[in-house]
Amino acid sequence: MSTRHILLGLLAGGPSHGYDLKRRHDDHFPEARPLAYGQVYTTLQRLVRDGLAEVEGTDSDGGPERTLYRVTAEGVREVAGWAARVTPPAPFVTNEIFAKVVVAVLTDGDPAAHLAAQRAAHMARMRELTAVKTAPGAALATVLSADYALNHLDADLRWMTTTQARLTHLTTEVDRA
Repeated sequence: MSTRHILLGLLAGGPSHGYDLKRRHDDHFPEARPLAYGQVYTTLQRLVRDGLAEVEGTDSDGGPERTLYRVTAEGVREVAGWAARVTPPAPFVTNEIFAKVVVAVLTDGDPAAHLAAQRAAHMARMRELTAVKTAPGAALATVLSADYALNHLDADLRWMTTTQARLTHLTTEVDRA
């Protein structure tokens, strides 16, 4: 995920302080890793340096001084172009579950036990996400995020089912040979 583009998109809604951008990010992307404040401010400095955002002013409201940022016309074009580009599918499989099953096979471990435990963990997470998305008053971003995560978990579960069948079938063939 491109933090710079997401912050530009959030700034497109109007000038904001870094603190507010961090909170809005975490609200709009509830299942994503929360942004660290340091990452927000470092990214904002780079956006200003690159001419994609600018400082609109500062205020303190009786507290520490806070900088207000706004997106520039160049920033609007940049985020629009980014949002319009198709994201290419990942060229390689880099999944820890897959890696652990392969290592279990290579080391004479118990890949079936790992798959069963992983399936239970996935099912528990799916129940949590379903409760989150069906809660009364759930925000659209929360529902969309939960749906996305649920579909990925479902794909993992389908892979686990296929892999369990393959392990059973291939093990039987090797034992007969």
